[in-house]
Amino acid sequence: MNWIKNYFDTLQRLILTTTVTDLQNNTIDLEQGFERHFHFVKSTHEKKGKVIMIGNGGSAAIASHLAIDYSKNGRIPALAFSDAAALTCLSNDYGYEYVFAKQIEYHAKPEDTLIAISSSGRSMNILNAVSVAKKLGCKVITYSGFKEKNPLNLSGDLNFYIASLEYGYVEVAHTGLGHAILDYTMAKKNISLEKSPEPLLAIAD
Repeated sequence: MNWIKNYFDTLQRLILTTTVTDLQNNTIDLEQGFERHFHFVKSTHEKKGKVIMIGNGGSAAIASHLAIDYSKNGRIPALAFSDAAALTCLSNDYGYEYVFAKQIEYHAKPEDTLIAISSSGRSMNILNAVSVAKKLGCKVITYSGFKEKNPLNLSGDLNFYIASLEYGYVEVAHTGLGHAILDYTMAKKNISLEKSPEPLLAIAD
């Protein structure tokens, strides 16, 4: 029982002590981080842009999960670049370090926001994607962990860092933050799941 309690106590502490920084590496508090995240996404939506999410492994699963929730529940167009055919094609042709950068090059526009998720903050395919997104004029939000001075944590317009060296804690914390920020965004937009719109196309019986 002590192990279980310690685990969840640690997880709670890590989430509540998330370090949030801006592009100039200035530290802001978590509430300000939520508010800036909301305004980035709100501005993207108002400009008819989309939210793009990327990650590897467990972070890819988080990206895909959040992308569908942003689209379905938050009514904010979002997608994750995790299509198997695209990943294998681009890794074969250009190398795995460019599987996200090339997709951003093909599909991203200046009004879009990129959310880049990496536990280590050192994955080259994530860093290359961030570089391309910034060159295109996209806003960039990062989620990372492990060492605080990792390259990803220093590269976004808004950065969320979890101070743990363990994948489990970092990935669960990223998932929790992602959901909390989406719920915060929905509350600010006065969206309730009970008031979800009917599908545009109905399938006949």
